[in-house]
Amino acid sequence: MPPLTSTPRSLVGCADHLAAASSSPSVVSMMSPEWVSALARYNRWMNDKLYSLAATLSDEARKRDAGAFFKSIHGTFNHLLLADRVWLGRFKGVVVSPELMAPGIRTLDQELYADFEELRRERVLTDNELSSWVSGLTHERLAAPLVFMRRGQQQESPLWGVVAHVFNHQTHHRGQITTLFMQQGCDPGVTDLYAMLREEAARATP
Repeated sequence: MPPLTSTPRSLVGCADHLAAASSSPSVVSMMSPEWVSALARYNRWMNDKLYSLAATLSDEARKRDAGAFFKSIHGTFNHLLLADRVWLGRFKGVVVSPELMAPGIRTLDQELYADFEELRRERVLTDNELSSWVSGLTHERLAAPLVFMRRGQQQESPLWGVVAHVFNHQTHHRGQITTLFMQQGCDPGVTDLYAMLREEAARATP
């Protein structure tokens, strides 16, 4: 992981490099609807865990600038919500004017919600929307190209690659959030995908 003081890169920048991989059938077959569904469940599982821990902190502690890409716990939560909404808009073909990344979103560090409880509620709603979108994916759809507009220019990338980017982006920044928690003496506990899968298996066992 880059140091917390590194300069942030655009969340959409690496999507420009995905098209070259679109002819790899082995990679396409690995990004199955079932696997994407697991990643969406992991996203919700981790968000619930981290937001619950953040709720135990003061607003000052959540917004304290600790030198992370997006400064603070609150700032990083905000960026993750913003990024997911940008990509959800592209997945759904939402059309916005060239100066916008998504409806109401102009920049990567724009604060969507200053109030933590409102941010938390909106995170739940966006996770619901993401899970609903994921539930409609098929092997064929994942293998097809995603065409979207970025800064007034048409972009095209295989959908599987962009979906992988979205979930990888979430994990990248949540790793920073767990570090920010540890710096404040708060242990986020187990964060492994495998742990979530074990929990699901245990619940499914009679």
